[in-house]
Amino acid sequence: MTLPEFFGCTLIAFGPPFALFVFTIANDPIRIIILIAAAFFWLLSLLLSSLLWFAVVPLRDVLAFGVIFSVLFQECFRYIIYRILRSTEQGLHAVAEDTRVTENKHILAYVSGLGFGIISGMFALVNVLADMSGPATMGLKGGTELFFITSAAQALSIILLHTFWSIIFFNAFDTNNYPHIVYVVGTHLFVSLLTLLNANAYYWATLLPNYIVTILTGILAFKVAGGSGRGVKRFVLCQ
Repeated sequence: MTLPEFFGCTLIAFGPPFALFVFTIANDPIRIIILIAAAFFWLLSLLLSSLLWFAVVPLRDVLAFGVIFSVLFQECFRYIIYRILRSTEQGLHAVAEDTRVTENKHILAYVSGLGFGIISGMFALVNVLADMSGPATMGLKGGTELFFITSAAQALSIILLHTFWSIIFFNAFDTNNYPHIVYVVGTHLFVSLLTLLNANAYYWATLLPNYIVTILTGILAFKVAGGSGRGVKRFVLCQ
């Protein structure tokens, strides 16, 4: 039972992001490089968060402290990669096989956001997947069997959210839309702090608001990228 659970939860968390990578990124070397660079910047934010947590000894046991500063570091590095990508657009345009990657600014945001999300989801779930592989881990240490599927669903949510957040975040700085910047940072803090409820097995109290925020953020990112209801209708009807 452990291997089916392992593969099931892995596909729940990483199946949709893998499909996005295959169909929208894998065929363009520039997009792959940007995705890897974004993942590296997320790792740098994790490193700084870890150093701060290690340095502030009295607050090491306060999880909320680590979560808040981890989110703030991630958003700082999201801004850094935004500045780097915007300052190198001409060079990217010169070497890119597909010039849409620079002509459509939302593509850069999407690719870097997916890079942020994939590496974040991997770090959130890899240890859980390692325990999930067996033997006999359903209800690990006397807990509920919902823990694993909840962790997978949350990992998928955070991957999608990072993608949406980057689209909104990049556009907000391009257009000086400061409420959108506050929205990105605020919802990132909200969703991250919600995960602390998992320690008490309040999984529905975590997942339900998490996915509500994911849907609302996805709609906002869609609108920011120029999407419309008419476009969705034409897509559904294959027009």
